[in-house]
Amino acid sequence: MLVSTVDDRTVIGRIVETEAYLGRDDPASHAYRGRRYQGNAAIYGPAGSWYVYRSYGIHWCANLVTGQPEAGAAVLLRGVAIMTGLEVARSRRGPVADRRLADGPGKLCQAFGITRENLDGAGMRAAVVRVLEGEDPGPIEVTPRIGITKAVDWPLRFLTR
Repeated sequence: MLVSTVDDRTVIGRIVETEAYLGRDDPASHAYRGRRYQGNAAIYGPAGSWYVYRSYGIHWCANLVTGQPEAGAAVLLRGVAIMTGLEVARSRRGPVADRRLADGPGKLCQAFGITRENLDGAGMRAAVVRVLEGEDPGPIEVTPRIGITKAVDWPLRFLTR
């Protein structure tokens, strides 16, 4: 479950799509070959912390750091089914169908009020946006990653209905 209390406005949803990035040995990862720059510092943080980056200079994307410290591995949140706070998400996203409010990484961040300033480097349970354990999601479909140009065939995208 993803829970946002940004600006004292609550949005809660079930995470339905993620994508893994394996760090140093993954050519699609921001940490490929140990690459470091100011904007990706949080990806080298402790497991369970947030790494937020700007995609194409337009959209924020939220990742949870995984693995050992300094591994540079993370899981991108790609989609959330909003359960509470539809009005808040609509006010942030504009006139789109409810099912489209958070069905992509940039849309998700906008609907939940996620930015680098309010989340990057924070712990996943101590921030204005947190991840909490939810119910068993049932069957999980595994597919190749999407929206990237390197290591596209790696089966690291996970979806549930």
